[in-house]
Amino acid sequence: MSTQWEDAAREVASALAADAVEREAKGGEPRAEVDLLRAHGLLTVPVGDWPLVHRVLAEVAAADASVGHLLGYHYLHVWRLGLFGRPEYADEARRATAEHGWFWAGVANPRDDALVMSEVDGGYLVSGRKMFATGASVADRLVVSAVHGARKVTFVCPGDAPGLRPLGDWDNLGQRLSASGGVEFTDVFVPEHDILGAQPDPADPRYPMANLPALAFQLVLSRVLTATARGALATAADYTRRFTRAWPASGVEKAVDDPHTLAAYGVLTARTDAADLLVDRAAAAFAAADAEGPALTPEQRGATGLAIASAKALASEVALEVTGRVFELTGARATANRYGLDRFWRNARTLTLHDPAVYKAAEVGRHLLTGELPPVTGYS
Repeated sequence: MSTQWEDAAREVASALAADAVEREAKGGEPRAEVDLLRAHGLLTVPVGDWPLVHRVLAEVAAADASVGHLLGYHYLHVWRLGLFGRPEYADEARRATAEHGWFWAGVANPRDDALVMSEVDGGYLVSGRKMFATGASVADRLVVSAVHGARKVTFVCPGDAPGLRPLGDWDNLGQRLSASGGVEFTDVFVPEHDILGAQPDPADPRYPMANLPALAFQLVLSRVLTATARGALATAADYTRRFTRAWPASGVEKAVDDPHTLAAYGVLTARTDAADLLVDRAAAAFAAADAEGPALTPEQRGATGLAIASAKALASEVALEVTGRVFELTGARATANRYGLDRFWRNARTLTLHDPAVYKAAEVGRHLLTGELPPVTGYS
């Protein structure tokens, strides 16, 4: 039986799909899109119910990859609050999220340690600039990582904190409504109460669980990629049914009767199904790892990383394949801008460059050949 959140996700997806081409072409800040998620209660999906999270995310991302990206990251940031040994703080923040409809984003690009903290009375001042901060410019609350001495410290701050300035510089090929531009901090005050904690050392037993978010983000991107392929297939199939003309040499009157078209759609559907199932398997592995909590071992985390790496490698390949090949099945007229069919490829291409999928494949291959588990990094 469908849950209230899945029903809401389908409603949101329908609304997003109705004007996706116009909204995507316009770009800008996705405030209306976040308001839509908020109005339908999708910001309050229980983050510990990972199968539900993925079903909701798949619906939304198939209609609009940018909004799926934002929603998936929102879930992860709300979930991350519980990893720092401050359960009362996490519970309080989650209650406030449900009460006020807060949208969460992060400022924690793992390759960018440009934010620096300095101690002052009652807390810290944070200054610096981060190049990429998906959703930060439209967020009510931010989960932020900054450098303090030799440690990386994570904290929470309001999205409109004094001294915090979104740069508005996201002008990329795809994911145009993901608000993934930079953010500048100028003496942003963070009270001691909002400090979540510092990254533990590798020798700390909490280290595997503390670094589980790196895998969580890879898993969300994998789901958004397979959903993007699914959305491209659905949109292209609708176009083929309504507009595509049979090629004269095909010997049939309707494009939907062309055996080459039928076979191509069949193969692309099967490939997308396979990628989705691999992401499902990875999501189940992640849920099991999350359930271990502080008892999660390096070996368990490594095995989870392998499952997610396999899913990410295939999801990246399939998303690019499907979103490119649908033009072969729709025809020349489908390249008109008013149909916006290219948005799926542009979104997939942009997301797959978040981190090279070849390194995910290499992790899987290395384990097969040597038994080595993926290293703990900001991406694995």
